[in-house]
Amino acid sequence: MDLSRRQLLRFAGAAPAAVLVGTAAASSGPFRTPRWSDYPFSLGVASGDPTPDGVVLWTRLAPDPFAPDGLGGMPLRPVTVEYEVAHDENFRQVVARGSAVATRELAHSVHPEVSGLAPDRWYFYRFRAGSVLSPVGRTRTAPPQGRPTARMRFAFASCQSWSSGYYTAYEHMSAEDLDLVVHLGDYIYERGWTRGRAGMVVEPQFRAEAVDLAGYRLRYAQAKAEEPLRAAHAAFPWLVTMDDHEVDNNWAGDSPGLGLDIYRIPALFRRRKADAFQAMYEHQPLRVAQLPSGPSMHLHRRYGFGDLAQITMLDTRQYRDKQACGDGNTVVDCADRLATDRTILGAPQRDWLIDGFTGSPARWQILGNQVSMAQSDQDAGPVVAVGTDGWDGYVADRNAVLGAAADRGVPNLVVITGDRHQNQAADLRRDYADPESPVVASEFIGTSISSAGDGADLTDSGRNLLAANPDLKFFNAQRGYVRVELDHTLWRSDFRVVPYIRRPGAPIHTRASFVVQDRIPGVTAASQPDSPVRSAEPGATAGPVDGAPR
Repeated sequence: MDLSRRQLLRFAGAAPAAVLVGTAAASSGPFRTPRWSDYPFSLGVASGDPTPDGVVLWTRLAPDPFAPDGLGGMPLRPVTVEYEVAHDENFRQVVARGSAVATRELAHSVHPEVSGLAPDRWYFYRFRAGSVLSPVGRTRTAPPQGRPTARMRFAFASCQSWSSGYYTAYEHMSAEDLDLVVHLGDYIYERGWTRGRAGMVVEPQFRAEAVDLAGYRLRYAQAKAEEPLRAAHAAFPWLVTMDDHEVDNNWAGDSPGLGLDIYRIPALFRRRKADAFQAMYEHQPLRVAQLPSGPSMHLHRRYGFGDLAQITMLDTRQYRDKQACGDGNTVVDCADRLATDRTILGAPQRDWLIDGFTGSPARWQILGNQVSMAQSDQDAGPVVAVGTDGWDGYVADRNAVLGAAADRGVPNLVVITGDRHQNQAADLRRDYADPESPVVASEFIGTSISSAGDGADLTDSGRNLLAANPDLKFFNAQRGYVRVELDHTLWRSDFRVVPYIRRPGAPIHTRASFVVQDRIPGVTAASQPDSPVRSAEPGATAGPVDGAPR
């Protein structure tokens, strides 16, 4: 029987030589290493949530990652896992060593939190279990808050349905010059709707919808078995959050989504959430602060990068009201979505977010967001037809956040978003009900890694969205990720896309690029004039796009 979070933490506090939750510990007597049936580091290594003096590391021992019970082929007993952090890839200049205890209760995963490192520099790390070494990972610490910082480069991604296609985009992401990767949710899908991979075979343990701990563990193992994803984790530190498919399609707070009917029973849905959250923690580079407590997990948090950027990771699932006027589908004349008491963030998280607008020295305020914030009208005529799973269904919260940013003088607010399986660039207005409402921020929506298959450049849906939404400046529905570069004067988003994912090996190119200028809210095209984007504002300049087809 799994232990509760309180029991886990109590064990950790009482016995620092053997921290059950897998955090760092100075071991006075290591637990015995089993005889390995296969390579135990099959799911790779990762790092995340860097600070100026440290980072959390991650691995999971799983010699048989697809074992149907979800336990990875591990014995019941604990195993001591050692780690090293070094200046060099050959580990001749080791700067930190320690050990953590991998236990059955957390699927033999470990999450050592390393501190005492120098700020703003790269490190290498690895794990050892007995005589077996893990792959080598690379990570970096953040510049100290407020320190003058010239440049930052990161990528953001989302939506990687394994059954929909190959993770080719991650092969290219791993070769980028980045400081960080931000994952905005739908890291796994609770079930496979499609057979998008050429010649794919679905093993029996992956045919049913994941509803319990073993099922969710298998979904994460399936994703992490993909070498491109493991390589991207090993190349950079990550910031991760979740959207809906880590639990159930379109779930909202205490309300289940569109999955199996039996799990619409409140007690069963709470148990399902608890299992999903635990599996997420077991497979991501998350700190002990994110260790779930039953059906609750603290995921909203901030990451600072010198005086240049602050990334505020939001949680738009756990605290929201149920979708207005149905399950999130497109609606017309839905008064409930305008109700002042409806929330997508929950009051505590919304207040925390708004308070953070005035407490940071960063030039750029970035919101790591799951669902579209810009109004997304799907009717090019006089009717406003919007979906209610995104911020269109929670207008009061959108107005509160964007209004507070304007009132508090946030100079550069940029929202990065996943979920849509589309690339979009849009201006954000303080109040969409007022046609004269000012543009106060910018939103970049990134497409999926694999969800929805190969995709297309400009679809009929995209043409309709561009016609219906004057603030939408760009649309593309291919697969890929968004690469961002920012300094004190300019933000640049490059939409990096691959032409296919049903088979591996696709090349990548930058489909379009957009910029945001310091203290000038709104997006401006920086791509070729034949791209399906709105005309740039007077005086804007177009920049080259590497490898984009004409």
